[in-house]
Amino acid sequence: MSMTYQALAQLLAYPTEETQGLCADIVRAVTGEGLVPPAIAASVSVLAQEIADADLYEAQERYIDLFDRSRSLSLNLYEHVHGESRERGQAMVALVELYRSRGLELDAKELPDYLPVFLEFLSILPQPEAASFLGEAVHVLEALAGRLKTRDSAYAAVFDALVALAGVRAEAQLVAALLAEPEDNPDDLDALDKQWAETAVTFGPGEAGCPKAEALVAAMKAGTPAPGRAAGGAR
Repeated sequence: MSMTYQALAQLLAYPTEETQGLCADIVRAVTGEGLVPPAIAASVSVLAQEIADADLYEAQERYIDLFDRSRSLSLNLYEHVHGESRERGQAMVALVELYRSRGLELDAKELPDYLPVFLEFLSILPQPEAASFLGEAVHVLEALAGRLKTRDSAYAAVFDALVALAGVRAEAQLVAALLAEPEDNPDDLDALDKQWAETAVTFGPGEAGCPKAEALVAAMKAGTPAPGRAAGGAR
């Protein structure tokens, strides 16, 4: 079990005052467990400090511009694999069943392929098994890291950390195919309206779950990993 996955999930959640107050604990979790190479952990620390020090509204606006207004940076993993095809729905049903088989229940509004939710699931698994599951999405993670680096975004550090945790690298052609897809222009409102017209996927606060901040804090104080939401353990 690992607090590193919980900490990275917190960094990918919509910024709140609670998130800002948790950033020091996030850094301690990532650096303390030693699952992420020191250089990448240092970059994660830079992101955490940016979030902690930022004006909250500016941090939230930056997050929305990156992850809410651009499908090319969607935090829903299957968006990059299946788009809005029927296969995506089938894959998400299978993912929900996988979560349930390990005692993790989602709230009604949670999309199972939302990356912070997926990381919460991985946090309750032994690291070798978590790495194996993460490796199945490593091409998406590498592509997202690449897109964020072209935007000079410190959020790229989280995806570098996830690739390191997976312990494998994607086939170059798979990453190249994702990166070859056109970037969204968040200022082109007509194009964005057209893109999102027929999708039910939404992002931002209240739309998808992530680990509770207090669970992470309590686990750090106790020196034990924060638990997942087991069946019957509502948040």
